Amino acid sequence: MAPYHIRKYQENDRKRVIDLFSMAKAEHIPATFRHILKLPQTLVLLLGGPLAVILVSGSWVLAFVASLALLAALRFLAKYPWKQYVVMSLHTDMSDITKSYLSERGSGFWVAESKGQVVGMVGALPVKQPTLQKEQLELLHLCVAPEHRGQGIAKALVRTVLTFARDQGYGEVVLTTSMLQHSALALYQRLGFQKTSQFFAFKKWRLISFSQIQFAYCLPSAQVSQALEQGGGL
Repeated sequence: MAPYHIRKYQENDRKRVIDLFSMAKAEHIPATFRHILKLPQTLVLLLGGPLAVILVSGSWVLAFVASLALLAALRFLAKYPWKQYVVMSLHTDMSDITKSYLSERGSGFWVAESKGQVVGMVGALPVKQPTLQKEQLELLHLCVAPEHRGQGIAKALVRTVLTFARDQGYGEVVLTTSMLQHSALALYQRLGFQKTSQFFAFKKWRLISFSQIQFAYCLPSAQVSQALEQGGGL
């Protein structure tokens, strides 16, 4: 297990951070493809489409070509949410990480470094419209290089954000992840995050049953305040 340490992002980290971010999202494409293939509507399409071609044309070759075309279209559909997210991020907060995350108090971006190389990352931005009158910090872009997983780096990065949020006076840390990111879901739940909602980010994602899940972590200081309020202590 190679040693690592967590530090604030520096501008010369940009290329490695962007490469790591893009690679991490691309990793989810095979799982998304398998998810789509298991959907009832997909099975009907894969069986019914070629069968219809055979009935109309009588050609098994055309039916085979139709099957390949359908699989190619489904593969493209599996890529779409992840590619869209990367493009959107690279045109918004990730276009200038220093400006987006390090120019103002209350936000931050950290990397995990091992042997002089960035192997993990996480960002945090204040929520512009917090709910329940709480100051909320949003955890973003958590990822770790595949060859460095299983060393506790992701957990350490999340705890870095939680500590930062507490020190900055936030009441809650929130995040959004997808239903297919099973390792991330397990990590957040082990660390004490609570699921708050599940939704489709875009209407077209409903077609492939690709939902997003929101989590929240109520910071200890906020929990103490709530207990005092409920007990009449404030």
